[in-house]
Amino acid sequence: MSSSLLHPPSHLPPAVALQHSQQAPNILEKSTGAISTSVFQSLLSAPETPELWTTYENLLLSCLRTGDDESAHQCLGRLVNRFGHDNERIMALKGLLKEAGANDAATLDVILKEYDQILQDNPTNIPILKRRVALLRSMGRIAESVGALISLLDISPTDAEAWAELADLYFSQGLYPQAIFALEEVLVLQPNAWNIHARLGEILFISAKSSDNTSQLAEALKRFSRSIELCDGYLRGYYGLKLTTKQLLGGSQKTPPSRTSPDGFAVPDLATLTKLDEMATEKLAEIVRRSSAGEKGWQGYDEAEIKATRELLDNDSGAIIR
Repeated sequence: MSSSLLHPPSHLPPAVALQHSQQAPNILEKSTGAISTSVFQSLLSAPETPELWTTYENLLLSCLRTGDDESAHQCLGRLVNRFGHDNERIMALKGLLKEAGANDAATLDVILKEYDQILQDNPTNIPILKRRVALLRSMGRIAESVGALISLLDISPTDAEAWAELADLYFSQGLYPQAIFALEEVLVLQPNAWNIHARLGEILFISAKSSDNTSQLAEALKRFSRSIELCDGYLRGYYGLKLTTKQLLGGSQKTPPSRTSPDGFAVPDLATLTKLDEMATEKLAEIVRRSSAGEKGWQGYDEAEIKATRELLDNDSGAIIR
């Protein structure tokens, strides 16, 4: 089995998810179907490992992404045989398959009522709470989705995924201060998450541009810098750093040296900003060049992000692509 099947399919490029889905019939044929009641069959079956069940779950999700409902139901059947219908994670996967097969809003409403019934019996069923949030959001009922997430966080305040989803919901509604607060909560729980530092920088940058707030630009600069400090090859961190330094260096956002943001972070002087801009430009150019050439260790970047980076560099008169 592919080692990438042990990673959540939502983090996989569409081409990889399609490849997994295409392998599903062969994987299902060769691997054990469930815990067998037959001693003879158990002796012939492949050994049961945690990786096997992780593979089934991730394969199920990849199949749903590519429309292979038959293989997805086979994966679910094996998980049900192993863990039972009352397992909370299995209940959520069953709901997910129902959602994927729904053809109209009325069917989704029925599924939502099923989730509500499950939660009446067990209000702390976290997987079902999360599915309910996702379903409400997909139905366009954003206010209810936000309320459901807040209720979830009352039960599980250390759920970083829930805080990140809440931040995304707030951001989609233009509620930037609330989104920033939610992402700060994520960083309290996961202080070394470079992608969250960059995402927080992005929202700070957008908020600063909408309100002409230089102190937020300074905070965005700090967040992007922390992101690339934690992950030297993180494209979004360098991309955000490039945008922020350009904004601070030019136009109405030009900042006098030693300006201090509310949290005490001093905005760098113009010479430092210029160096940061040049460093970000060079690193972005290197990522584009080496990723486009398919060099080993430089693959895996999102094609859309590479394209956007190339356009940013093309529009910048100081870009140097060696």
